Amino acid sequence: MRAVDIIQKKRDGKELTREEISFLVQGYTRGEIPDYQLSAWAMAVYFQGMSARETGDLTLEMAESGDVVDLSPIAGIKVDKHSTGGVGDKTTIVLAPLVAAAGVPVAKMSGRGLGHTGGTIDKLEAISGFTVELSRKQFFRQVNEVGAAVIGQSGNITPADKKLYGLRDVTATVESIPLIASSVMSKKIAAGADAIVLDVKTGSGAFMKTLDDSIELAKAMVDIGSHVGRHTVAVISDMDQPLGYNIGNSLEIKEAIDTLRGQGPKDLEEVSLILASHMLVLGGKAGDEQEAREILEKLISSGAALEKLKDMVAAQNGNPEQIMNPDLLPSAARTVEVRTVQAGYVESIQAENIGVAAMLLGAGRETKESVIDLAVGIELRKKVGEAVESGDLLAVLHVNEVDPTRLGEAEKKVLEAYSITPQAVPAQPLIYALVTREGVTRY
Repeated sequence: MRAVDIIQKKRDGKELTREEISFLVQGYTRGEIPDYQLSAWAMAVYFQGMSARETGDLTLEMAESGDVVDLSPIAGIKVDKHSTGGVGDKTTIVLAPLVAAAGVPVAKMSGRGLGHTGGTIDKLEAISGFTVELSRKQFFRQVNEVGAAVIGQSGNITPADKKLYGLRDVTATVESIPLIASSVMSKKIAAGADAIVLDVKTGSGAFMKTLDDSIELAKAMVDIGSHVGRHTVAVISDMDQPLGYNIGNSLEIKEAIDTLRGQGPKDLEEVSLILASHMLVLGGKAGDEQEAREILEKLISSGAALEKLKDMVAAQNGNPEQIMNPDLLPSAARTVEVRTVQAGYVESIQAENIGVAAMLLGAGRETKESVIDLAVGIELRKKVGEAVESGDLLAVLHVNEVDPTRLGEAEKKVLEAYSITPQAVPAQPLIYALVTREGVTRY
């Protein structure tokens, strides 16, 4: 078997066998197949696509290229959740304790942020002392005892995907739905979950900008889940503006705490309840989404969900007092106000611009080596549909030491993110579609 023959076969639009896909993935992971040949193959996939069976086989090969976590020591049905990334997306911090309080174990491995999207692990490290590194034994014990644990990804989870993603990033082949779907799902499968709920973002701040592309990606991932025996559902949710009002690590922890108290932003609360409802159904704790939602709303109103977050934080050496009193979380030295000179209605907020502005303040990473400031970020004061007068406050920048040029760039990005129109703007949907193995339901 030769790599060049497999490249040619895919270039010509033919379907690859499992053995051919295995030969490529394993050979590349071991360093036996050079970058230039995998680049050629990735470009062939970009133009010719892959069948559902091929994509499923590629996913399994990447999942099995490194450690595959066996979660069987944890009692119950383990349901994982994955978001395709966005700005202000702190749903994992809401979902983990909320779902665990309902009796579904949450054993989650999450990543760090890069660029304009934040990482759950970075956000959790805003809590003093919180450790994201647990041994496998500690991880299992905590989930069995507390119900939830969120840790950093193992160094040897899907090494093939890490290599291939790095290659795609520099060869203009990132935007291939089979390659995106297999990348996401290989990590979820390697992490050992019994069932998976996907939050596929769509809009200006998402990886997929159009609804049709988001649905296509969701279908590909749900197909993979079915192919490998994991019950998978995907929710298509809005990322045409940031989720919630706060962007930045400590600020997002505070907003997640507010949401678990029943006092959070309505959009964050609604998306969290919808995702959590699907997790409860897949975890066998509710017969349908409506029953699940009733259970979850009671856990929030009773304080049980917030108490579960406090327990999880304490178990991972974080300061539980910061959960009960969020004012103890890191805060920036000063604030800078951004005001509008236009009157009208907020027509749109380019989420990516807001994310980049937060990164310029130090809340995110420009490179993998960047050191982030956990206290800084952006607090939005106006969202889509709201009326504004000239001079109204659009956003507050939470700032520590930052180069004045970068601060000016951040202010400019925030102003450019807001589009103001004279006409009233209708509310935009939060959820666009649900994708299951039975098909697509549009809302």
